[in-house]
Formats: sequence, C-alpha cells, structure tokens
Amino acid sequence: MNLRSLALALFAATLSLSASAAQLACPELAAAVQVNACPSEEELKFTYNGYCSDNAKAYANQTDSCVRFEDYRQMKNTARWESKDGEFDGYVSCDLPADKFKVLKATSMKVVAQGKLTKLVCSYPSGINFTYRTKGACKLLDEKACAADAANCKASCG
Repeated sequence: MNLRSLALALFAATLSLSASAAQLACPELAAAVQVNACPSEEELKFTYNGYCSDNAKAYANQTDSCVRFEDYRQMKNTARWESKDGEFDGYVSCDLPADKFKVLKATSMKVVAQGKLTKLVCSYPSGINFTYRTKGACKLLDEKACAADAANCKASCG
C-alpha cells in the first residue's frame, strides 16, 4: 500500500468515526468534579448590592431575586460542576454538602431544543440538572424504559 492509499484509508476511517452517533447516559455524580469555587459571603453581598441597587433599574421586573438578600443568595451561591468526562455540566448549590450531592441519582432525562442547540438534560433531586449540549440531534433510545427508571435512560446524539 502506498502512502496516498494509507492517507485516504485513514481519512475515511476518521469520517466514519465522526459520523457515528454517541450514546449517552446521565452521569454518576459520585465522579463529578467541581470546576469553580463557591462565592464567599462577601462576594455575594457585593454583587447583590451591585445587581439589585437603585442603579440597576435595567433588571426591574425581570427577577424576584432582589426582594431579599436570602433569595439572591440562594440563586447565586452556586458552583459549576462537570461529569468525569466533561461532557455534562451543571450548577450546584454551595449549601449542599458534596457528600450529599455525590450520592444523588438521576430522576429523569429529556431532550430540549433551544434554537440551533440541542440539550440533553439529566435531572436529579434538589433541583440539580446536568446538561449535555450539541448542535446535532439527540433522541431518547427507549422512552418507556426511561420513564420507568432514569437509570435506564440512554440517548443517541449525533
């Protein structure tokens, strides 16, 4: 086999690999990693004053989180986490201890279209969502099995 034939064979193999759809399941949170630090109480108070101050009229009627600091704190006291492989990510409350978070199991998986983006959203207790984003299409492989038990949920995304 000459060099040109080898290069063409490698190129064809690369195309066939990239054309195949990926099968995804909701990530195990036990292996998830925290990507950024939780904000300090001082940071939260500083950003609350800036975001909700009289000078921030641009946000008027857009959010109820400025009524009380506790509401704002609940909304913003989060850290970004990723699945072990980095495919899924989500924001988790810094008030939820990691040992309690890491034992949570997925309760559902759904496909959500958002413009040209497709999101595969895995929901967990405590309002936690881990999301996979792609410009390709995603489809649940067995909706009945998925509805019966989120552990059986798998999706094909390509």
